[in-house]
Amino acid sequence: MANHLSGSVHTLARTEPVRDGAAPDHSSRGLQGVLWDMDGTIVDTEPYWIRAEKDLVEAFGGTWTTEQATTLVGQALDYSAGKLQEAGVELGVRAIIEHLTERVVADVRAEVPWRPGARELLAELRAEGIPCVMVTMSETLLATAVASRLPDETFSHLVTGDRVSAGKPDPEAYQLGFDLLVADHPGLTKARVVAVEDSLPGVTSALAAGLVTLAVPHLVPLPQDFRRTDWDTLEGRTPADLAALLPGDLLASDPDKRPDHHRQTLQDTAGQGA
Repeated sequence: MANHLSGSVHTLARTEPVRDGAAPDHSSRGLQGVLWDMDGTIVDTEPYWIRAEKDLVEAFGGTWTTEQATTLVGQALDYSAGKLQEAGVELGVRAIIEHLTERVVADVRAEVPWRPGARELLAELRAEGIPCVMVTMSETLLATAVASRLPDETFSHLVTGDRVSAGKPDPEAYQLGFDLLVADHPGLTKARVVAVEDSLPGVTSALAAGLVTLAVPHLVPLPQDFRRTDWDTLEGRTPADLAALLPGDLLASDPDKRPDHHRQTLQDTAGQGA
């Protein structure tokens, strides 16, 4: 439950100086930038959200199951707040959002639940000068709490929920993240920028924005979609692995990632079920 109905942008230090009119030219085979979801992708905050939701509903005499909570993963916070109201929470939408956000921020400040491989991949991208932008529907308070625990210049911008008029799965947030990268690095193209996500609303948003999309599903499995690539984990992955997802590089990468492999898998599955 990491998304919110609106958003803001925080501009941080650039990862590297660039020439006017030129996109970054990196060693990782043309990878020009990476847009990162936060909740469930960089940090495993979903258990924090679920606990906060349960406590809030129970405080009003209701019940809230883990199954109910997982249906909110990746949804906009205003939508999720409405579901909590239906479960008996007698607070306004904004009051619910603020209460939950403050609870999760307190948990993150006590212990940041990093997802496997996320910090390491971010560090390698930073070392190679490949710019990264956080694109989260969480509020600024939580986004900055997480970003502050990473090295300076990890992200050039934080796109948060109160900047956009439509949350994920709408493409607005990812389009804004890409536009900010282009403003810093003229000449970038969407075919050379990868979005990393864990939820269905997130991957839907990234794909609708026209970005190369990587899914690393976590709490909730994702339906198969040939337009994106799925990894089980970021652990052990490198910028070169991200670059291998770009058009023209995908077919040269791991055969399990090739579209024809996925098509054959579906055909085999259909044959077994016939």
